[in-house]
Amino acid sequence: MLRSCDPLHPSNMAATSVFQRARTGSKIGVQYDQEGNLIQVETREDEEQNIKLSEILELLLAAGYFRARIKGLSPFDKVVGGMTWCITTCNFDIDVDLLFQENSTIGQKIALTENIVSVLPKMKCPHRLEPHQIQGLDFIHIFPVIQWLVKRAIETREEMGDSIRAYSIAQFHKTHSYPEDEDFLQKKGRAVKAVLDISEVYKPRRKYKRQVEAGELLDEESRVHSTLLEYGRRYGFSKHSKQDKAEDRKASLAAGTQATPPGMTETSEEEELEAAEELRIKTLMTNMAAMATGEGTLTASAVGQIVGLQSEEIKQIASEYAEKQSGLSSEERSERFGPLQQHRRLLASLNKQIQQKTKQLEELQAKHDELQEGGEEAKTKLAEATEHTERLDSELQALQQLEGQADSSLLDQLRALVSMNERLKNQEHEFRTHCREEMSRLQQNIEDLKLASGEDTEEKMERNQLIDKQYNLDREKLQKIRLLMARRNREIAILQRKMDEVPSRAELTQYQKRFIELYSQVSATHKETKQFFTLYNTLDDKKVYLEKEVNLLNSIHDNFQQAMSSSSAKEQFLRQMEQIVEGIKQNRIKMEKKKQENKMRRDQLNDDHLELLDKQRLYFKTVKDFKEECRKNEMLLSKLRATGTS
Repeated sequence: MLRSCDPLHPSNMAATSVFQRARTGSKIGVQYDQEGNLIQVETREDEEQNIKLSEILELLLAAGYFRARIKGLSPFDKVVGGMTWCITTCNFDIDVDLLFQENSTIGQKIALTENIVSVLPKMKCPHRLEPHQIQGLDFIHIFPVIQWLVKRAIETREEMGDSIRAYSIAQFHKTHSYPEDEDFLQKKGRAVKAVLDISEVYKPRRKYKRQVEAGELLDEESRVHSTLLEYGRRYGFSKHSKQDKAEDRKASLAAGTQATPPGMTETSEEEELEAAEELRIKTLMTNMAAMATGEGTLTASAVGQIVGLQSEEIKQIASEYAEKQSGLSSEERSERFGPLQQHRRLLASLNKQIQQKTKQLEELQAKHDELQEGGEEAKTKLAEATEHTERLDSELQALQQLEGQADSSLLDQLRALVSMNERLKNQEHEFRTHCREEMSRLQQNIEDLKLASGEDTEEKMERNQLIDKQYNLDREKLQKIRLLMARRNREIAILQRKMDEVPSRAELTQYQKRFIELYSQVSATHKETKQFFTLYNTLDDKKVYLEKEVNLLNSIHDNFQQAMSSSSAKEQFLRQMEQIVEGIKQNRIKMEKKKQENKMRRDQLNDDHLELLDKQRLYFKTVKDFKEECRKNEMLLSKLRATGTS
């Protein structure tokens, strides 16, 4: 590659060091800062620095920055490129025109290092770093910063991994499905139909119906029992009444009423309860009529009509019989058993109660253990739910950040369309519910009208026509609502496709990197082609001059013997040689003049380049100040809005 011959040219000083120290292990390079002043950058080259450089490259490779493997890159390009990649991965912007690229100019390197140093405090980096340490490749001070950036980048990727994975799964399910899902959809219809058929077959069927003339039952337990009897379910005496009787017996025993043995008392009480329950069932069945009777069967209504005439007398006689029977049994038991036998009976009853209580205690202990296990499971589920809530909060924050980066107008429009879609769905659901209710009501009216016998056929036909007309109108209205909802869904889908077509920050970064690489390749090819053209032109000029020199020497050699033959020819030969020498001197003067002109033009272009560098530095500084003022303006506007809303 051709370079300028001026040793103080900035490009030559940026590429290599001009001055080197005599001491071993370090050297001094001359560079320009943003103000155009010459600075000396010390580059340390000792064993410890090389060890730190290898550790930094291993960290970057472990984090995923595989460009550090390229051997053609300089250590500055590898380290600064890795720092820029880590900062970009952590969702922080670097304030430069382009992202980091290899073989940058001095101005770009200085601006990039200063911006990296300014971004680190915003990321709350605990380590301090200066721009001259990066430019001087002080890997000892750069290593802790790289270590912290790599750790931060890995944490950021772990946080975003779940949301990106969930987004990819959602995108997959939009257009694809698993074979298990397809099998499930195919079997779902048959399974639902089978369940409905089974529930229809085994659903409860009403056998009896309570008559209106019997009056309303006041007791809740009687109403429940009557309802169960209507569906053909008969139960014995209730546990509640049995427990009440047992509690009354215990109270009597505690009070000292030991007139009868406990075993005999329990047996007589159970028999009385069973008899009372059977009497109660018969009483309830007398007030019921069968829903559908077969041939040769006696219905409950017929039994009620037969027995209902003397039901009160039967109840009175049954109660008197039960009282006399209980009195006789108590007298016989008191006469039959003495005090010793009564004590034994009481002791056996108490032992039996102790066994029952022990069994109840074991059951309660087992229930306590089950509840304790359930409490432990509930605690673990609560911890899992808390962790899931925290993960959802982090994902929500990431989504809010993405939402902040997106276009607010498109988001507002999309929210409005989504809310409109939800409202239309709710309206459709309400309308369908209303239509079902109206249809059921109309069907009930039709059934009632069919049962009624006071209407003519023409009136029924007119009413049916009105119902069909109303049904057609409602159906047309439903169709219009469906069309409107479909149109809204198409608009939402179009807006979603437009939003998906807008490239994200990561995609723009990739595009920019690819364009930069393409530009670098084209520029390198262009420079190589220019070098070939320049080399060809130089060699061609050299060839022309060498041919002229050879022709001149050949002519001198051919004419030398002839010119030396006579004095006149010799003088003429000398005059020709003087003219040739004078012409060569004139050509030399012209070439020297052309060289001076090219040198002056080069110096002028160098001055213009330095002036443009100053303008570039001023532009960067102005853009940075403008962004800072814009940030202050946004803060003031937000405070003003907050005060206005409050």
